[in-house]
Amino acid sequence: MEFSRKEIQPHAPNWDQQKLFPSDVLQKAASLGFGGVYVKDDVGGSGLGRKDAAIIFEALARGCVSTTAYLTIHNMCCWMVDEFGTEDQRNQWLPELCSMNKFASYCLTEPGSGSDASSLQTKAELRGDVYYLTGEKAFISGGGRSDIYLIMARTGGKGPKGISCFIVPKESEGISYGSQLDKLGWNSQPTAPVILENCKVPKENMLGLEGMGFKIAMQGLDGGRINIGTTALGGAAECLELASDHISSRKQFGKTLDQFQYLRFKIADMATELTAARLLVFQAAEMLDEKHPARTMHCAMAKLFATDVGFDICNNSLQMHGGYGYIKEYSPERYLRDVRVHQILEGTNEIMKHIISRSVLGE
Repeated sequence: MEFSRKEIQPHAPNWDQQKLFPSDVLQKAASLGFGGVYVKDDVGGSGLGRKDAAIIFEALARGCVSTTAYLTIHNMCCWMVDEFGTEDQRNQWLPELCSMNKFASYCLTEPGSGSDASSLQTKAELRGDVYYLTGEKAFISGGGRSDIYLIMARTGGKGPKGISCFIVPKESEGISYGSQLDKLGWNSQPTAPVILENCKVPKENMLGLEGMGFKIAMQGLDGGRINIGTTALGGAAECLELASDHISSRKQFGKTLDQFQYLRFKIADMATELTAARLLVFQAAEMLDEKHPARTMHCAMAKLFATDVGFDICNNSLQMHGGYGYIKEYSPERYLRDVRVHQILEGTNEIMKHIISRSVLGE
C-alpha cells in the first residue's frame, strides 16, 4: 500500500489526463517483485500464489486502476510463458519480463471475434522453420509499446483446436501497429491494433504444442479474470473511503451528510458488497492455485460479481460527492471511467453468466 500511495496515486490524475504510460513506475514495481508475481523464482519471478497477487493488485489499484490493470495483463503473459514454455523459452524471455525491462501484451481479440474468440481469423503458415502470421488483433493493451506479444493464430482448421500461440517480439518483420485508441478510461496504458502482414516468427517461438493456443489463452484468462476483478475492487475500496470522508465533512441542512440514515445505509451496503466480492475473488484464486475442477466457473463468478460491485461502488461514491464527483479535481470520476471496462474485457459479464450457467447445468 505504501508504494501505491507514494509512487502511483499522486501521479495517476496526470497520467490519465496526459495519457502517459508510466514505464518507470512499473519498473519500480517490478523491482519489488510485482512484474512476475506468480512466476517461478528461478527466472526472476516472485513465486507467490494467486491470492497473494489479488491482495497486491487490489492495493496497487487503489492508486490507479488503469496502470495496475496493465500490470496484471503483463503478469498473465509472464505466467503463460512460465507454465507452457520450454526451459529455453522461460530462460530467454522471463528474466527481462519479470524485471519489466520488457513489457508484454496478450493478443486474442480481433475485429470480427470478440466473445466468439475461437472463431479468430489470424493465420499462421509454416514455411520451412518460420511461421508467417497474417491478420489483425484488436484492443490490445500495450499495443505499439510492449516488447513481446503473445499472439493466438490459426495453424489448423476451424474451431479452438486449430489455434496455436506464438511469442512475437516487437521488432519482428511484418508486424505493425494501428493508431492509439481514444478511450473513456484506462488512459495510462496504450491501446492499439496489432497488424500482422506475413509477420515472420521462428518455429521455436511457438508456445506449447501446435493446437494448444486456445487452451493456453483460456487458462491465462482464468487468472486474468481474477486480476480484473481484484483491480476493480481496488478502485471501489478507494472510492468507498473517499465517499466516507466526504459525507463526514460535507454539511447540508445544518448537519454533516453522514448523519442522514439513507447515506449511512448506503455506506453499509457498499462495505458489505466490497467484502463479499473480495472473498469471492480470494476463493477463486485459491481454487485456481489448487487446480480445482470448478476453477473456471468460480473465476467467472468472481469476475462477474467483483466488476459489477466495483462499478456500482464507484458510481455511488460519485453520487455521494454530488457535483464535485463529476469534476476531475476529485477522484471518483476517474475511478468510475477506469473500472467500467472491467465489465467488458477478459470476457464480458454476459459471457461470464454463460460460463457459470453451462457449468451449473452440467453442459
